[in-house]
Amino acid sequence: MSQIELRHLRYFIAVADELHFGRAAERLHISQPPLSQQIQALEAHVGAALFYRSNRSVRLTQAGQVFLTEARQILQRVDDVSAQAARIHRGESGNLTLGLTSSAPFLSRVSSTLHHFRLTYPDVNIRIEQLNSKQQIDPLLEGRLDLGIMRNGELPPELEHHLVLTEPLIAVVHKDHPLNALADGELTFEHLADQPFVFFSKDVGTSLYDDILGQLKAQGITPYITQEVGEPLTIIGLVAAGLGVSILPASYLRIQVEGVRYLRFGNLHGTTQLWLVNHATRPLTAATRTFMALLLHDD
Repeated sequence: MSQIELRHLRYFIAVADELHFGRAAERLHISQPPLSQQIQALEAHVGAALFYRSNRSVRLTQAGQVFLTEARQILQRVDDVSAQAARIHRGESGNLTLGLTSSAPFLSRVSSTLHHFRLTYPDVNIRIEQLNSKQQIDPLLEGRLDLGIMRNGELPPELEHHLVLTEPLIAVVHKDHPLNALADGELTFEHLADQPFVFFSKDVGTSLYDDILGQLKAQGITPYITQEVGEPLTIIGLVAAGLGVSILPASYLRIQVEGVRYLRFGNLHGTTQLWLVNHATRPLTAATRTFMALLLHDD
């Protein structure tokens, strides 16, 4: 025997359990003479007798007792590794690294998918990096992110996007602002044209900057930006302080801040999209495919 194979360990364990070559052979569904030959070859390879044999009994030697303990551990380890590989293949184990734009957790579609995935696949290690949409592009290209959940915007050809959902834009105003007097659905972009505007700084590089300002520009509006900040929560805070108005995705309705009111625009008056983005050619892991299927499912 050139090397010990897993089948030799299984033969040995069967004989050690039964302490009878005939019963062990029946258990293994082989005949007794080949089993005896395989055990003899195993002993020759090990260089030690593993069994005491007589016409009436079979017993483990001291070396056999030690070998039995190790053989069981080896087979258990092989079974464990095999099961782990199978779970990874099915997307039930492994690693998943997600890029998440700041507004994504406030969308029930995203939060419920994360919750369901966590409960259903507890052996998948999920690592989340909070990055704005443009900040996710390089990590996706370099393979440091498996998936990006971001706002719509320009992408390099190496990346592909899938529409998760479309949501309306909302106006963010102070609770005492005159625009609160408008009936629901009457508000338009034009109502904000001459208002001091609190918005993202261009240097922050968020896709919402290009998206929202682009929609305003399409209607001939260039907002009077008086305060530029880096985070949407800061925008909401400055509106609460009376420093201006703003426009954000409707997902921020979940953030209730004293002194702020959220006003809906008229129908079809401004929307933004949430995308799921992955590398177009890099193979996806099973865990990645599973998460994508859950997030992109049709309601």
